[in-house]
Amino acid sequence: MGWLDTLLGRSKPAKPDLDALFALPSAAVTLEAATGFTPTGAGSVAFRAAEGGAFAQLEKDVEALLGKVEVSQDTYGYTWLLVRNPDVSALVTDLHGVNSSLESAGFGPSLLCSIVTFSDPSDRTLAIVYLYKQGTFYPFAPARGTQRDNALELQVRGVLAGELKIESDLSRWFPVWGAPGL
Repeated sequence: MGWLDTLLGRSKPAKPDLDALFALPSAAVTLEAATGFTPTGAGSVAFRAAEGGAFAQLEKDVEALLGKVEVSQDTYGYTWLLVRNPDVSALVTDLHGVNSSLESAGFGPSLLCSIVTFSDPSDRTLAIVYLYKQGTFYPFAPARGTQRDNALELQVRGVLAGELKIESDLSRWFPVWGAPGL
């Protein structure tokens, strides 16, 4: 970043830190102790798929590495890879592997987010979302229909603030309606 950027108030974008995902297993313990939410064993990665043979081969390599991976498309044109593993540490390792594979193959700018899902005894669901381009996390708690449980999201933010780098700009807490595994 140059002095002109500083003068004009531009900031350098945060560099994604995929290793931040490895904080999720300990955050899951904290989340369970404070709120009763436990991991469901499902997690997914969203990215904008590119056309071409290199990307198709990378997708096959990821599936070969992780075994059964469910691939789907959302209405915004993003591809979702759903991974299931009952061990949250192994799940996070799998998600990290997907992100790292995409990033090292030059598709880093195509990555949108990774999510790990949780549920509580009353069947409420919650996703902890990692924003790739921001290098931050936020909670997403769907309620009925297209409603969000904002109170729960803010509660989870408070619980996990010491464990994860939480996104401070609430306008970036976009809903991930229909995300695979949620």
